[in-house]
Amino acid sequence: MSDDLAARLAFLLEVDRLKAVLRRTPLADGRRLENAAEHSWHAALAVHVLAAVADEPVDAARAALLLLVHDVVEIDAGDTFAYDVAGQSTQAAREEAAAERLFGLLPAADAAVVRAAWDEFEAGETPEARLAVAVDRTLPVLLNAASGGGSWRTAGVDGGRVRRRMEPIARASGALAAAVE
Repeated sequence: MSDDLAARLAFLLEVDRLKAVLRRTPLADGRRLENAAEHSWHAALAVHVLAAVADEPVDAARAALLLLVHDVVEIDAGDTFAYDVAGQSTQAAREEAAAERLFGLLPAADAAVVRAAWDEFEAGETPEARLAVAVDRTLPVLLNAASGGGSWRTAGVDGGRVRRRMEPIARASGALAAAVE
């Protein structure tokens, strides 16, 4: 086996750990919390379904890649709850260190591609990143609404805080933002 193939397989084994990272968002039926890998899958599918309502043309496959890689850093950094102010103060540094380590497991050319996708999502400036961010923000709304308030109720999050968190959705789709509201 080549060194590059061995590195790719090792990376895939390492990212399997994303399945163990619990989020604060419940499943729609409220039975349990979702894990980060489930969220990534749901988001990658959702971006394909919702690309039709984007305000500008998007490459849905590229947006799906952004969604698939953006939470990988949670393997090391943990999932920071969207309404955890203290956790958010250290989130960027924790995730940057995680990105360096995790993406660095890949051969250099692959690592550059994956890191570029992660950076693109974080910057949120391309049409694909705007839609990916919008989808990432929309899914917790759907799941929390379906589960009777889910993590919002548990954490005492009010509607104003949720609305502020959802503001980036309008950068990608006015129709989606209106539906979320």
